[in-house]
Amino acid sequence: MGNTMKKPQGTEVAGTEQLQQEEDSNFTCEICTEPMLSIRNFKNGIVCKHLICLDCITRYIEVTVEETTGCIECPGLNCKQLLDPLSCRPIISKPVFEKWCDRLCDSMVFRSKTCYCPYRDCSVLVLNECKDKLRKTKCPNCKKNFCFQCKIPWHTGYRCSESRHLRDRNDILAGELIEEKRWTKCYNCSHSVERVSGCRDMKCRCGFRFCHQCGGPFHSGLCKHKHCRYVCNLLIFRCH
Repeated sequence: MGNTMKKPQGTEVAGTEQLQQEEDSNFTCEICTEPMLSIRNFKNGIVCKHLICLDCITRYIEVTVEETTGCIECPGLNCKQLLDPLSCRPIISKPVFEKWCDRLCDSMVFRSKTCYCPYRDCSVLVLNECKDKLRKTKCPNCKKNFCFQCKIPWHTGYRCSESRHLRDRNDILAGELIEEKRWTKCYNCSHSVERVSGCRDMKCRCGFRFCHQCGGPFHSGLCKHKHCRYVCNLLIFRCH
């Protein structure tokens, strides 16, 4: 009689489990409906997860980046999340990724308050990244000061409404003195007023009362200016 070799039972079970694991690790792409290995499943960082293959997401980005303003929505069914550019970077070409980044930057600039540096030797685009209304601004490129509202070189000592009337070097020097001494210009006659002590209620020699903090006509109650916290009627002033 010959000997009969039997396959060990444990090996059979192990082989079945391995086959089941391989089948479970595969998926069907939601876009092309083709069966794919798990390593071909795209992962949108930690934002969202869908059964979409790398080939489909790559083609989707290449087409969409030509039409979008920057942000690309996930193609997953009923998903409103945005694709993470850094998660997509390894699977798309360098030109596509750079174009995508350019579109995102353009979109950010469009939504932001911007102006160009007024100095001819610079003219770089400057973004207002603050929530407050900007006036005196230092250009990050040439380091020169300019007025973000007027879009001209900084008009030292003068309000924006007065800047268009500046004529010569003497006006500029006078403005620098006003700013250095922290004088306030009367809202009515434009004379410079120095507050020696007291509160924000200023009375100019022309008889006009104005608020030292905001520069406008005097108003009762708290001033809207962020540095003004008190209401008072005591003041000492000098006119220049």
